[in-house]
Amino acid sequence: MHSERVASRSAEHRDSRESMPREPRARESRNGTPQLDAVSLAIIEQLQEDGRRPYAAIGKAVGLSEAAVRQRVQKLLDQGVMQIVAVTDPLTVGFRRQAMVGVNVDGDLDPVADALSAMPEVEYVVMTAGSFDILAEIVCEDDDHLLDVINKRIRALPGVRSTESFVYLKLKKQTYMWGTR
Repeated sequence: MHSERVASRSAEHRDSRESMPREPRARESRNGTPQLDAVSLAIIEQLQEDGRRPYAAIGKAVGLSEAAVRQRVQKLLDQGVMQIVAVTDPLTVGFRRQAMVGVNVDGDLDPVADALSAMPEVEYVVMTAGSFDILAEIVCEDDDHLLDVINKRIRALPGVRSTESFVYLKLKKQTYMWGTR
């Protein structure tokens, strides 16, 4: 009798594993970014709506167990696909000055982009096509701090030819709810 119950439970476990979606393999697209399956994309969308949503609720929405969602979320975090953070308006938490700084570079953009990325005041760095080679979003305590970052640190980087600053007067919209494709 005991062996029949064990065999039955083992068969049920095997059947439940076979019906569960498999963990996405670490495939990469041509540009080196991870390719995600529909379930992982659905998990990301659930977390974009509410980063504190319980894994059990996400699992129910996407058809996975709580443990499987936990594993997938950890893998997405480890791969750098997403971050789970509290998004604030910097002005409300003591940072009185924000600016987008356009940077023009002579030569290779990577060293300048890497140096900007290493600065704690720089929240966002993107290489662009157009009027600027790099755009960097900066969050500072005040105007003196912003001036110090731009004048003494950014403009002093090797390869930086010029900068143009766009000081934020008021933050009207900041959202990260664009979903997935």
